[in-house]
Amino acid sequence: MDDHFIASYMERLENLHKNIGEAIEGLPLEAMDWEPGPEMNSVAVLIAHTAGSLRYWIGDVALGEPSGRVRESEFQTRGVSSQDMQLRLDAVLAYARTSLPRLRLEDLEKEAHLTKDGETIPCAWALLHALEHGYLHLGHIQLTSQLWKERSAR
Repeated sequence: MDDHFIASYMERLENLHKNIGEAIEGLPLEAMDWEPGPEMNSVAVLIAHTAGSLRYWIGDVALGEPSGRVRESEFQTRGVSSQDMQLRLDAVLAYARTSLPRLRLEDLEKEAHLTKDGETIPCAWALLHALEHGYLHLGHIQLTSQLWKERSAR
């Protein structure tokens, strides 16, 4: 694929990775599992879901490489340290670094299959959605971390 596209995409993915790491750095286990309110997710759940989602959209959908993801289990994440959650994100970033360079520019126009229902979308859409969805959850992670820090400072 066009090296410029891959470099630009990886720059955005690495920035997402860095910002999540900064948001959770030093958070105790209690903070990782804390839910700010009813029907709201903990930081650990948000990271598990973000890592699962990134791997799904990049690997399962865009590249056609099944991950065995069980989305529902992401929302049951408890008792996982910030360091271990960072390792999950590291694994997704490593996967993207080694896998995305295999794409060719013309692959972006090809139809990719959503594994859950067989719907098809352009490969480019799947890659862009991975970033979009990840950055949405970055905001959730940052806000939840800020709320925890404010709460614990009292």
